[in-house]
Amino acid sequence: MAEPLLESNLPNRAHRGKVRDTYDLGDHLLIVATDRISAFDVVLPTGISRKGEVLTRLSAWWFERIRETIPNHFVALVTAENAGLVPFPLGPDYFGRSMLVRKARRLDAECIVRGYLSGSAWKEYRQSGAVCGVSLPPGLRESDRLPEPIFTPSTKADVGHDENVTYEQFAALVGEGEANAARLRSLALYSYAHTVALERGIIIADTKFEFGIWNEEVIVIDEVLTPDSSRFWPADRYQPGGPQASFDKQPVRDWLAGSGWRDGEPPPPIPPAVVEATTDRYLAVYRTLTGEDLP
Repeated sequence: MAEPLLESNLPNRAHRGKVRDTYDLGDHLLIVATDRISAFDVVLPTGISRKGEVLTRLSAWWFERIRETIPNHFVALVTAENAGLVPFPLGPDYFGRSMLVRKARRLDAECIVRGYLSGSAWKEYRQSGAVCGVSLPPGLRESDRLPEPIFTPSTKADVGHDENVTYEQFAALVGEGEANAARLRSLALYSYAHTVALERGIIIADTKFEFGIWNEEVIVIDEVLTPDSSRFWPADRYQPGGPQASFDKQPVRDWLAGSGWRDGEPPPPIPPAVVEATTDRYLAVYRTLTGEDLP
């Protein structure tokens, strides 16, 4: 297994996120997805080999599919063949995990679409019968499919926890026109992706998108429909009424929750068996969705 890339080191770094490092190229950005992994909003000291490649290549796969219908920031997946698009030399570690994109002004919120009742939405529903101000029918079970997908935005926190907000709060934060465009495009993109994934045996239970303004238009930015931004369930094992098997980083969450670690403490290294199980999940969802093994 390849050695994980935990740090990138290129000129003009503009931002370091939990997983991605962003470099300013003038009119464009270079986004490098490292192999860092976070759980419970904490970046762990151990990387997941090839995770960054899965995130970048899968995002590129989706961006190419939606290019003609939903505007987005994607320009190119950076490989050895087109590395000249970047104005400084790149080593082979960066190929396949780097994306050249248009520079947009980010809307400071996350646009979450939920088609199934899970995670924080299930917790909120049990307390109030609603999610982010959206009332839902009584009697739903954990992981039930919703009558129709719902848009549940949240604040975006680079550090700490995001907070769910109502649509009205979202519109007050980013502007009414921008909020409406982001909502409509989020719902359309989720519905399309859910159909595509289900044909391949994967349920997209929920997902989050980010948007920015480019040329006075609201466009999709960041990553799309990856195991980090989405809750992927194997369709052949779907059974509502409780938690579902998933293709995401759940092995890391489960291990950390049972490790004795407490919020505020330095996170411990991830055991090799947990790393391997998580890598296998990322590779499996890439293979299942695209029909190809990761190059």
